[in-house]
Amino acid sequence: MKSKHQLAHASFTIYQDVEPPEFWTNYFAVAPDTAGMKGERFITPSGRMSAGARRVGLWSISSEKAVQSDALTPHLRYLVERLGLPRADLPELLRRMSAQMRFFCYWVNESGDRAPDVPDDIRAMMEAMGGTVEIDEYR
Repeated sequence: MKSKHQLAHASFTIYQDVEPPEFWTNYFAVAPDTAGMKGERFITPSGRMSAGARRVGLWSISSEKAVQSDALTPHLRYLVERLGLPRADLPELLRRMSAQMRFFCYWVNESGDRAPDVPDDIRAMMEAMGGTVEIDEYR
């Protein structure tokens, strides 16, 4: 169970319009936390139906509920292990589908004295597979 005011978590997301989300569910053998096809309406975080349709298809898994830590490293390591990364065939799949892949890191730094901890090996792995690591810092 996560703490009431967890200061960090991460997600892994693939954005693409070629395959349905089930393709990625089968590929990773992991059920997504969020998934949808381009053109579908969706339930917003407030619980309402979206006014418009998705602009891009996506498949995503988050560490938020699975990892209790205010540091990013445990969240990223959880996602790497859960998804079996790196995968030798993933860069070619992404290329063929014109897909994009990223780790998106949520980072609260109200005090201004915290530095995000993204391990060099995870940054290098994502770069080698054609993905990115992005940090969204909140102050």
